[in-house]
Amino acid sequence: MWVVFAVLSALFAATTSILAKVGLEGVNANLATAIRTAVVLVMAWGIVFFTGKQYEVSGITQRSWLFLILSGLATGLSWLFYFKALQMGDVSKVVPIDKLSVVITMLMAFTFLGEEVSAKSVIGGVLIVAGTMVLIL
Repeated sequence: MWVVFAVLSALFAATTSILAKVGLEGVNANLATAIRTAVVLVMAWGIVFFTGKQYEVSGITQRSWLFLILSGLATGLSWLFYFKALQMGDVSKVVPIDKLSVVITMLMAFTFLGEEVSAKSVIGGVLIVAGTMVLIL
C-alpha cells in the first residue's frame, strides 16, 4: 500500500509545481510560500481532527518533537528556495534539480540511518543524477 501513497505523492508533487508556477505570476515567492503553507496547515490539522488523532499529541516524546520541528524547519527552507527557483526559472529545469533530493536522501539514509547500500540503489542514484544533468544542460 505504501507504493500507492508514494505514487500519489509524486502525482500531487508534479501538480504542485505546475500550479505554483502559474500562481507565482506577480506574487513574491516568500508570500506565495506563506499562503501555500497556511493551506497545508489548515488541511493537515483538518485531517487530524477528522480522524480524531488530536488526542495523541500528548504522547509525543521530546525526541520526536525535536526531530519533527527540525523537519518542519527543513521543509520550510526547502519550500522557500523551491518557490524562488520556480519564480525565476523554468519548471522543467527547476523540478529535476529539486528531485536530486532523492539522491541526497539516499546518501543521508546510508550515512545516518545505516540503511543498506545496494548495487541497485547506487545505479539508481547515478541514473537520477545523469538524467538531471541531461535535462538541465
